[in-house]
Amino acid sequence: MDAGLIWKEMSADLALEDLALVRDDGLKTAVILSLFVDRRAEADDVLPDNTGDRRGWWADAYSEIEGDKIGSRLWLLSREKQLPSVLMRAKEYAEEALAWMVEDSIAESVSVETWWVRTGTLGLQAMIVRPDAPALDYKFEYLWEGM
Repeated sequence: MDAGLIWKEMSADLALEDLALVRDDGLKTAVILSLFVDRRAEADDVLPDNTGDRRGWWADAYSEIEGDKIGSRLWLLSREKQLPSVLMRAKEYAEEALAWMVEDSIAESVSVETWWVRTGTLGLQAMIVRPDAPALDYKFEYLWEGM
């Protein structure tokens, strides 16, 4: 059981009800963290800001599984234009970020759809088919500065 998170266009926030933390018995918090924590960029990824900062979650250094990485590379799209190729990369990055659910047998399959909601806003829909449980469907809008 996790503390519940809610997604608000650009960031996640703790879910509160009557000033108490809401608990997440499902996968929404795990999906939000998987999609919106900045995963470390690969050596051949082009960085959007030319700073050389490949980002990444600090706890990856302490992973029990060699090479295991948390988060997604969606941040690499922060200065991209609204092109079909960017939608394809966003889908790839999101599915990569959620693949652990299948690897850890939490889900039978994970798929992602992407679209342009409006200028500067990417729509993401994550569909998670679980064994012996109803499928889950989460939708997010992701803003970035380059649009």
